[in-house]
Amino acid sequence: MTALLLAPLVMGAVLLLPTPWFALLMALFVAMGAWEWSGLAGFDADLARAGYMLLILLCLPLVWLLAPSDWHAFVLALAALWWLALALRLPLIRHVEQAPRVEPSLLLLGLLVLVTPWLALVYLHAMPTNGPWIALSLLMLIWIADTAAYFSGRRFGRAKLSTLLSPGKTRVGVYAGVAAASAWGLLVALALGLAAMKALFLLAICVLAAVMSVVGDLFESLLKRRRGIKDAGSLLPGHGGMLDRIDSLTAAAPIFALGFIWLIGGQ
Repeated sequence: MTALLLAPLVMGAVLLLPTPWFALLMALFVAMGAWEWSGLAGFDADLARAGYMLLILLCLPLVWLLAPSDWHAFVLALAALWWLALALRLPLIRHVEQAPRVEPSLLLLGLLVLVTPWLALVYLHAMPTNGPWIALSLLMLIWIADTAAYFSGRRFGRAKLSTLLSPGKTRVGVYAGVAAASAWGLLVALALGLAAMKALFLLAICVLAAVMSVVGDLFESLLKRRRGIKDAGSLLPGHGGMLDRIDSLTAAAPIFALGFIWLIGGQ
């Protein structure tokens, strides 16, 4: 019910709001994620968590307004490289250690995890040609991949993807999610009227973004396991916290946006 309520509202906002208002709406989601992220870093005091949330909110306009568009691509590339490096590291984890009481370094990492997906979405939304539709295509990619992975994993999944980090995820679910993302990428390429080579490149972007969405999910699962908690929050009934809803997007958005910058030359 929560998903059925939120999805149409978000889709309508993406398509109907001008970019500044869309950026403000996405900033609200980021702020809620920042509150929960500070909890994952071990900060319990409301004042400290509110201060971190304010810091993240201040970083959003700074990244957008005080840097040229080429710098946006550079920031997204740094985020993409970090997520790709993490994708190589996660399979090597054999033991989840308990987190220390407070992890200030995790607050710094939160700047990358929370600010860059916002930048990616706003950058895509502001593109002069089909911007809102491209931003929506990113969100749809994540939703479709997650949904396909969830239902196929429950129905056919046997082999676990990572019993240590996320026992509920299966290999079949990941394959189904990637297949669904590929189908969605093909539809987007047809809708944009891309030539064959650009269509193949977009397909590759969608596949990589779908894979990275799993990395984002596993990383948040790792942080929660280190804290001994099931959900990052309780904001969304049946879904946990905001981070539990946007964890896939945090890793996939920079990859997808960077791919589109290369595909059509940005703004």
